[in-house]
Amino acid sequence: MEDWPELDRHMHQLADLGRMSALLSWDQQTLMPRRGAEGRARAVATLRVIRHRQLTDPRLGELLDEARAADLDEHRAAMVRNLAHDRDRAVRLPDDLVRRLALAGSRGQAVWEAARAAGDWEQFRPCVEEMVALKREQADLLGHDGEAYDALMEAYEPGMRTARVEPLFAALADDLQTLLAAIADAGPRTSPLAGRTFPDGAQWDFTMRLLRDIGFDLDAGRQDISAHPFTTTIALHDIRLTTRIDESDPFSGISSTMHEAGHGLYDQGFDPDYEDTPIAEAPSLGLHESQSRLWENLVGRSLPFWQHYTPVMHDMFGAAMAGATAGDVYRAVNLVHPSLIRVEADEVTYNLHIMIRFELELALLRGDLEAADLPGEWNAAYERRLGVRPPNDRVGVLQDVHWSGGSFGYFPTYTLGNLYSAILWERITAELPDIHEQIGRGEFAPLLGWLRTNIHRPGYLLHGDDLIHRVTGSRLEHGPFMRYLWGKFGPLYGIEAPA
Repeated sequence: MEDWPELDRHMHQLADLGRMSALLSWDQQTLMPRRGAEGRARAVATLRVIRHRQLTDPRLGELLDEARAADLDEHRAAMVRNLAHDRDRAVRLPDDLVRRLALAGSRGQAVWEAARAAGDWEQFRPCVEEMVALKREQADLLGHDGEAYDALMEAYEPGMRTARVEPLFAALADDLQTLLAAIADAGPRTSPLAGRTFPDGAQWDFTMRLLRDIGFDLDAGRQDISAHPFTTTIALHDIRLTTRIDESDPFSGISSTMHEAGHGLYDQGFDPDYEDTPIAEAPSLGLHESQSRLWENLVGRSLPFWQHYTPVMHDMFGAAMAGATAGDVYRAVNLVHPSLIRVEADEVTYNLHIMIRFELELALLRGDLEAADLPGEWNAAYERRLGVRPPNDRVGVLQDVHWSGGSFGYFPTYTLGNLYSAILWERITAELPDIHEQIGRGEFAPLLGWLRTNIHRPGYLLHGDDLIHRVTGSRLEHGPFMRYLWGKFGPLYGIEAPA
């Protein structure tokens, strides 16, 4: 293709604009003074509009048409396909809507932080009402077959539709409830480490050690503290993670670090030959979440992991770990009990938190629920799904940052990520039969190498479900995830899977 260098320049310019937007977002959530929110909102909106105009430039359309007619290799063909997908969606949205969405999202972030701290839903409600209206407008312009949610979910999980997610989640919910009931019948458990204090400085040092040990390149990334842990990718060699620390619960920070490190390892693992092109990214947020959930749960909540790191915790935390064995820590990090906070939920109940959000988002987009009624519906859903009721909105409807920024359609990717991670784990244990012994020795290079080869380096050559199928031979389903849960929690709680 004669004009490929020009198309390549467009790709890199779009990537640079995305980098700047990501950096502004990271700064807003970590270092920006509170009164800087309005100025930041305007700057982000301007940058988003500039990028939108670059993406919708008629010349880019001509170059993509030329490229689609050319004889391209696999990598260039994937670049063209992915960029054309993004452009086809972008050209349906006017600059004005892009600006209004950016302003609402950036302003909403600041309002949410204040409202959450105060536990004041009414302070945040107008932001949600504005964002829902904007998202309905966006979905209608993008186009859909009667389900506005599909148009929004497409941005996070290309090709996924509500008609597929709803029955998948329903079947998963039924099986989770069966497991949860069996665990409840087995009787309550308490953490062997409850009531102890773990100094925040030592916790920070421990999480930094974990990052180094599992292979996160700290010369190409960093970790900071934020209210809601997240990962921001500025560039291949600039990956920003955040965690949070609770002196009464060291595993909150440890889990957050392992989770975000999974995202960070993925983004550090793209092929540098294709940096700043549309294949140097994950094919879906579900696949991205599979990496964070794999490192957080299948590795970080495993017995071999804690057989290796419990002695390290004794060295770093001293008296706080007095008498604690690896088995004690393993039981502590795998306690199952219905709770209010999604990011602190155990593996059995976590996806029920996601289903609640998915159902509420659907109702909002369908017009079956108004933002003013969200707190009541949220509380009722928690009572119905998990048997708990939030005492206030701070630990209820205000706990997540996603709606402030307009990330409607994002929540399902967490559960999809859990399902993908279990499918991958079955393949990993088949191809690396001594993986548990390696983890027990603190050797993570074989696992990271497998992920680099099979998931990270391919980037967005294929859609998420197609990549999973190529690597494992399986399509998205919930069976492997339930096998994993029963295999872990059956022995922990002395229960057996139904025949």
